[in-house]
Amino acid sequence: MSKIEDTHRHKGLRKKLVDGLRERGITDESVLSAINTIPRHFFLDTALDNIAYEDRAFEIESGQTISQPYTVAYQTQLLNVKANDKILEIGTGSGYQASVLAAMDAIVYTIERQKVLFKNTEKFILKGKYPTVKFFFGDGFEGLPTYAPFDKVIITCAAPVVPPKLIEQLKPGGIMVLPLNEEDAQRMVRITKNQDGDISEEHFDKFSFVPMLSGKSR
Repeated sequence: MSKIEDTHRHKGLRKKLVDGLRERGITDESVLSAINTIPRHFFLDTALDNIAYEDRAFEIESGQTISQPYTVAYQTQLLNVKANDKILEIGTGSGYQASVLAAMDAIVYTIERQKVLFKNTEKFILKGKYPTVKFFFGDGFEGLPTYAPFDKVIITCAAPVVPPKLIEQLKPGGIMVLPLNEEDAQRMVRITKNQDGDISEEHFDKFSFVPMLSGKSR
């Protein structure tokens, strides 16, 4: 079976996945609709086709992962995505999270520090469908000051601290969602940048992410 086929079986498996996410407490129907739209098997090796819609993470190249769908849904729901939001994503990975955001009509600027993964985006299978996703090779801690400010920031790797440059690049009233290191796991945190530039934090459940690293890997 060609990787680019999206069969009735795949669509049925996606619906089952979405039903499971809803049972686990994901209530934002726009998030669920996006996950139901995106063929997750497009982002994985064809050998994983039969298990691509299991609610679990899978390894991809460069020691990275494609996140568990529940994690993607949870983090995206916290981000409170609106149509035409300008969103900075740190950690492109497979491109799955960026595609979910694009399916919600966001404009996505996504940074990847792993050269192999960044090069993979040149043949990104959904590029034609989601031209609002813009790919960059760079250091996530630095963000994209040239394109700032952003309505939202999402970090898809375990941050040791809240990156100050990313707060600077967030609009007043903007939201950042990130997994923040906390002992042996990460606590999902939502940060709101107030109109006066101060920030407020909300703390949610624990997750497990690959680490956020500085610099670029060639």
